[in-house]
Amino acid sequence: MSAVQQANPFDLSSAAEEKIRELLLEEADDELCLRVFVTGGGCSGFQYGFTFDDEKAEDDYFVNADGVRVLVDSLSYGYLVGSVLDYKEGLEGSRFTVDNPSATSTCGCGSSFSI
Repeated sequence: MSAVQQANPFDLSSAAEEKIRELLLEEADDELCLRVFVTGGGCSGFQYGFTFDDEKAEDDYFVNADGVRVLVDSLSYGYLVGSVLDYKEGLEGSRFTVDNPSATSTCGCGSSFSI
């Protein structure tokens, strides 16, 4: 199945681009993509998820730019529009984060949000 080539629902920080590119190169699989998704749960109602996936659904939005391949399912797309995907390293560890202007509140740890 082929994914939909669509406008990127979010911007990628240079740190996120670099980390995604690095992780995909390590895996050495030309079909592998970072999947960014939103699920119900967490303290505030929704939470972000990140996983590697080599399966593209027909309604997935596919971003491919300079070795950075990202998939977003059609349900998550609307929750992510206008966001910035970032990668942060700090005392609490390293992780992908989403700065979402549509989120009206987030939990204390920053892993869940509400709209």
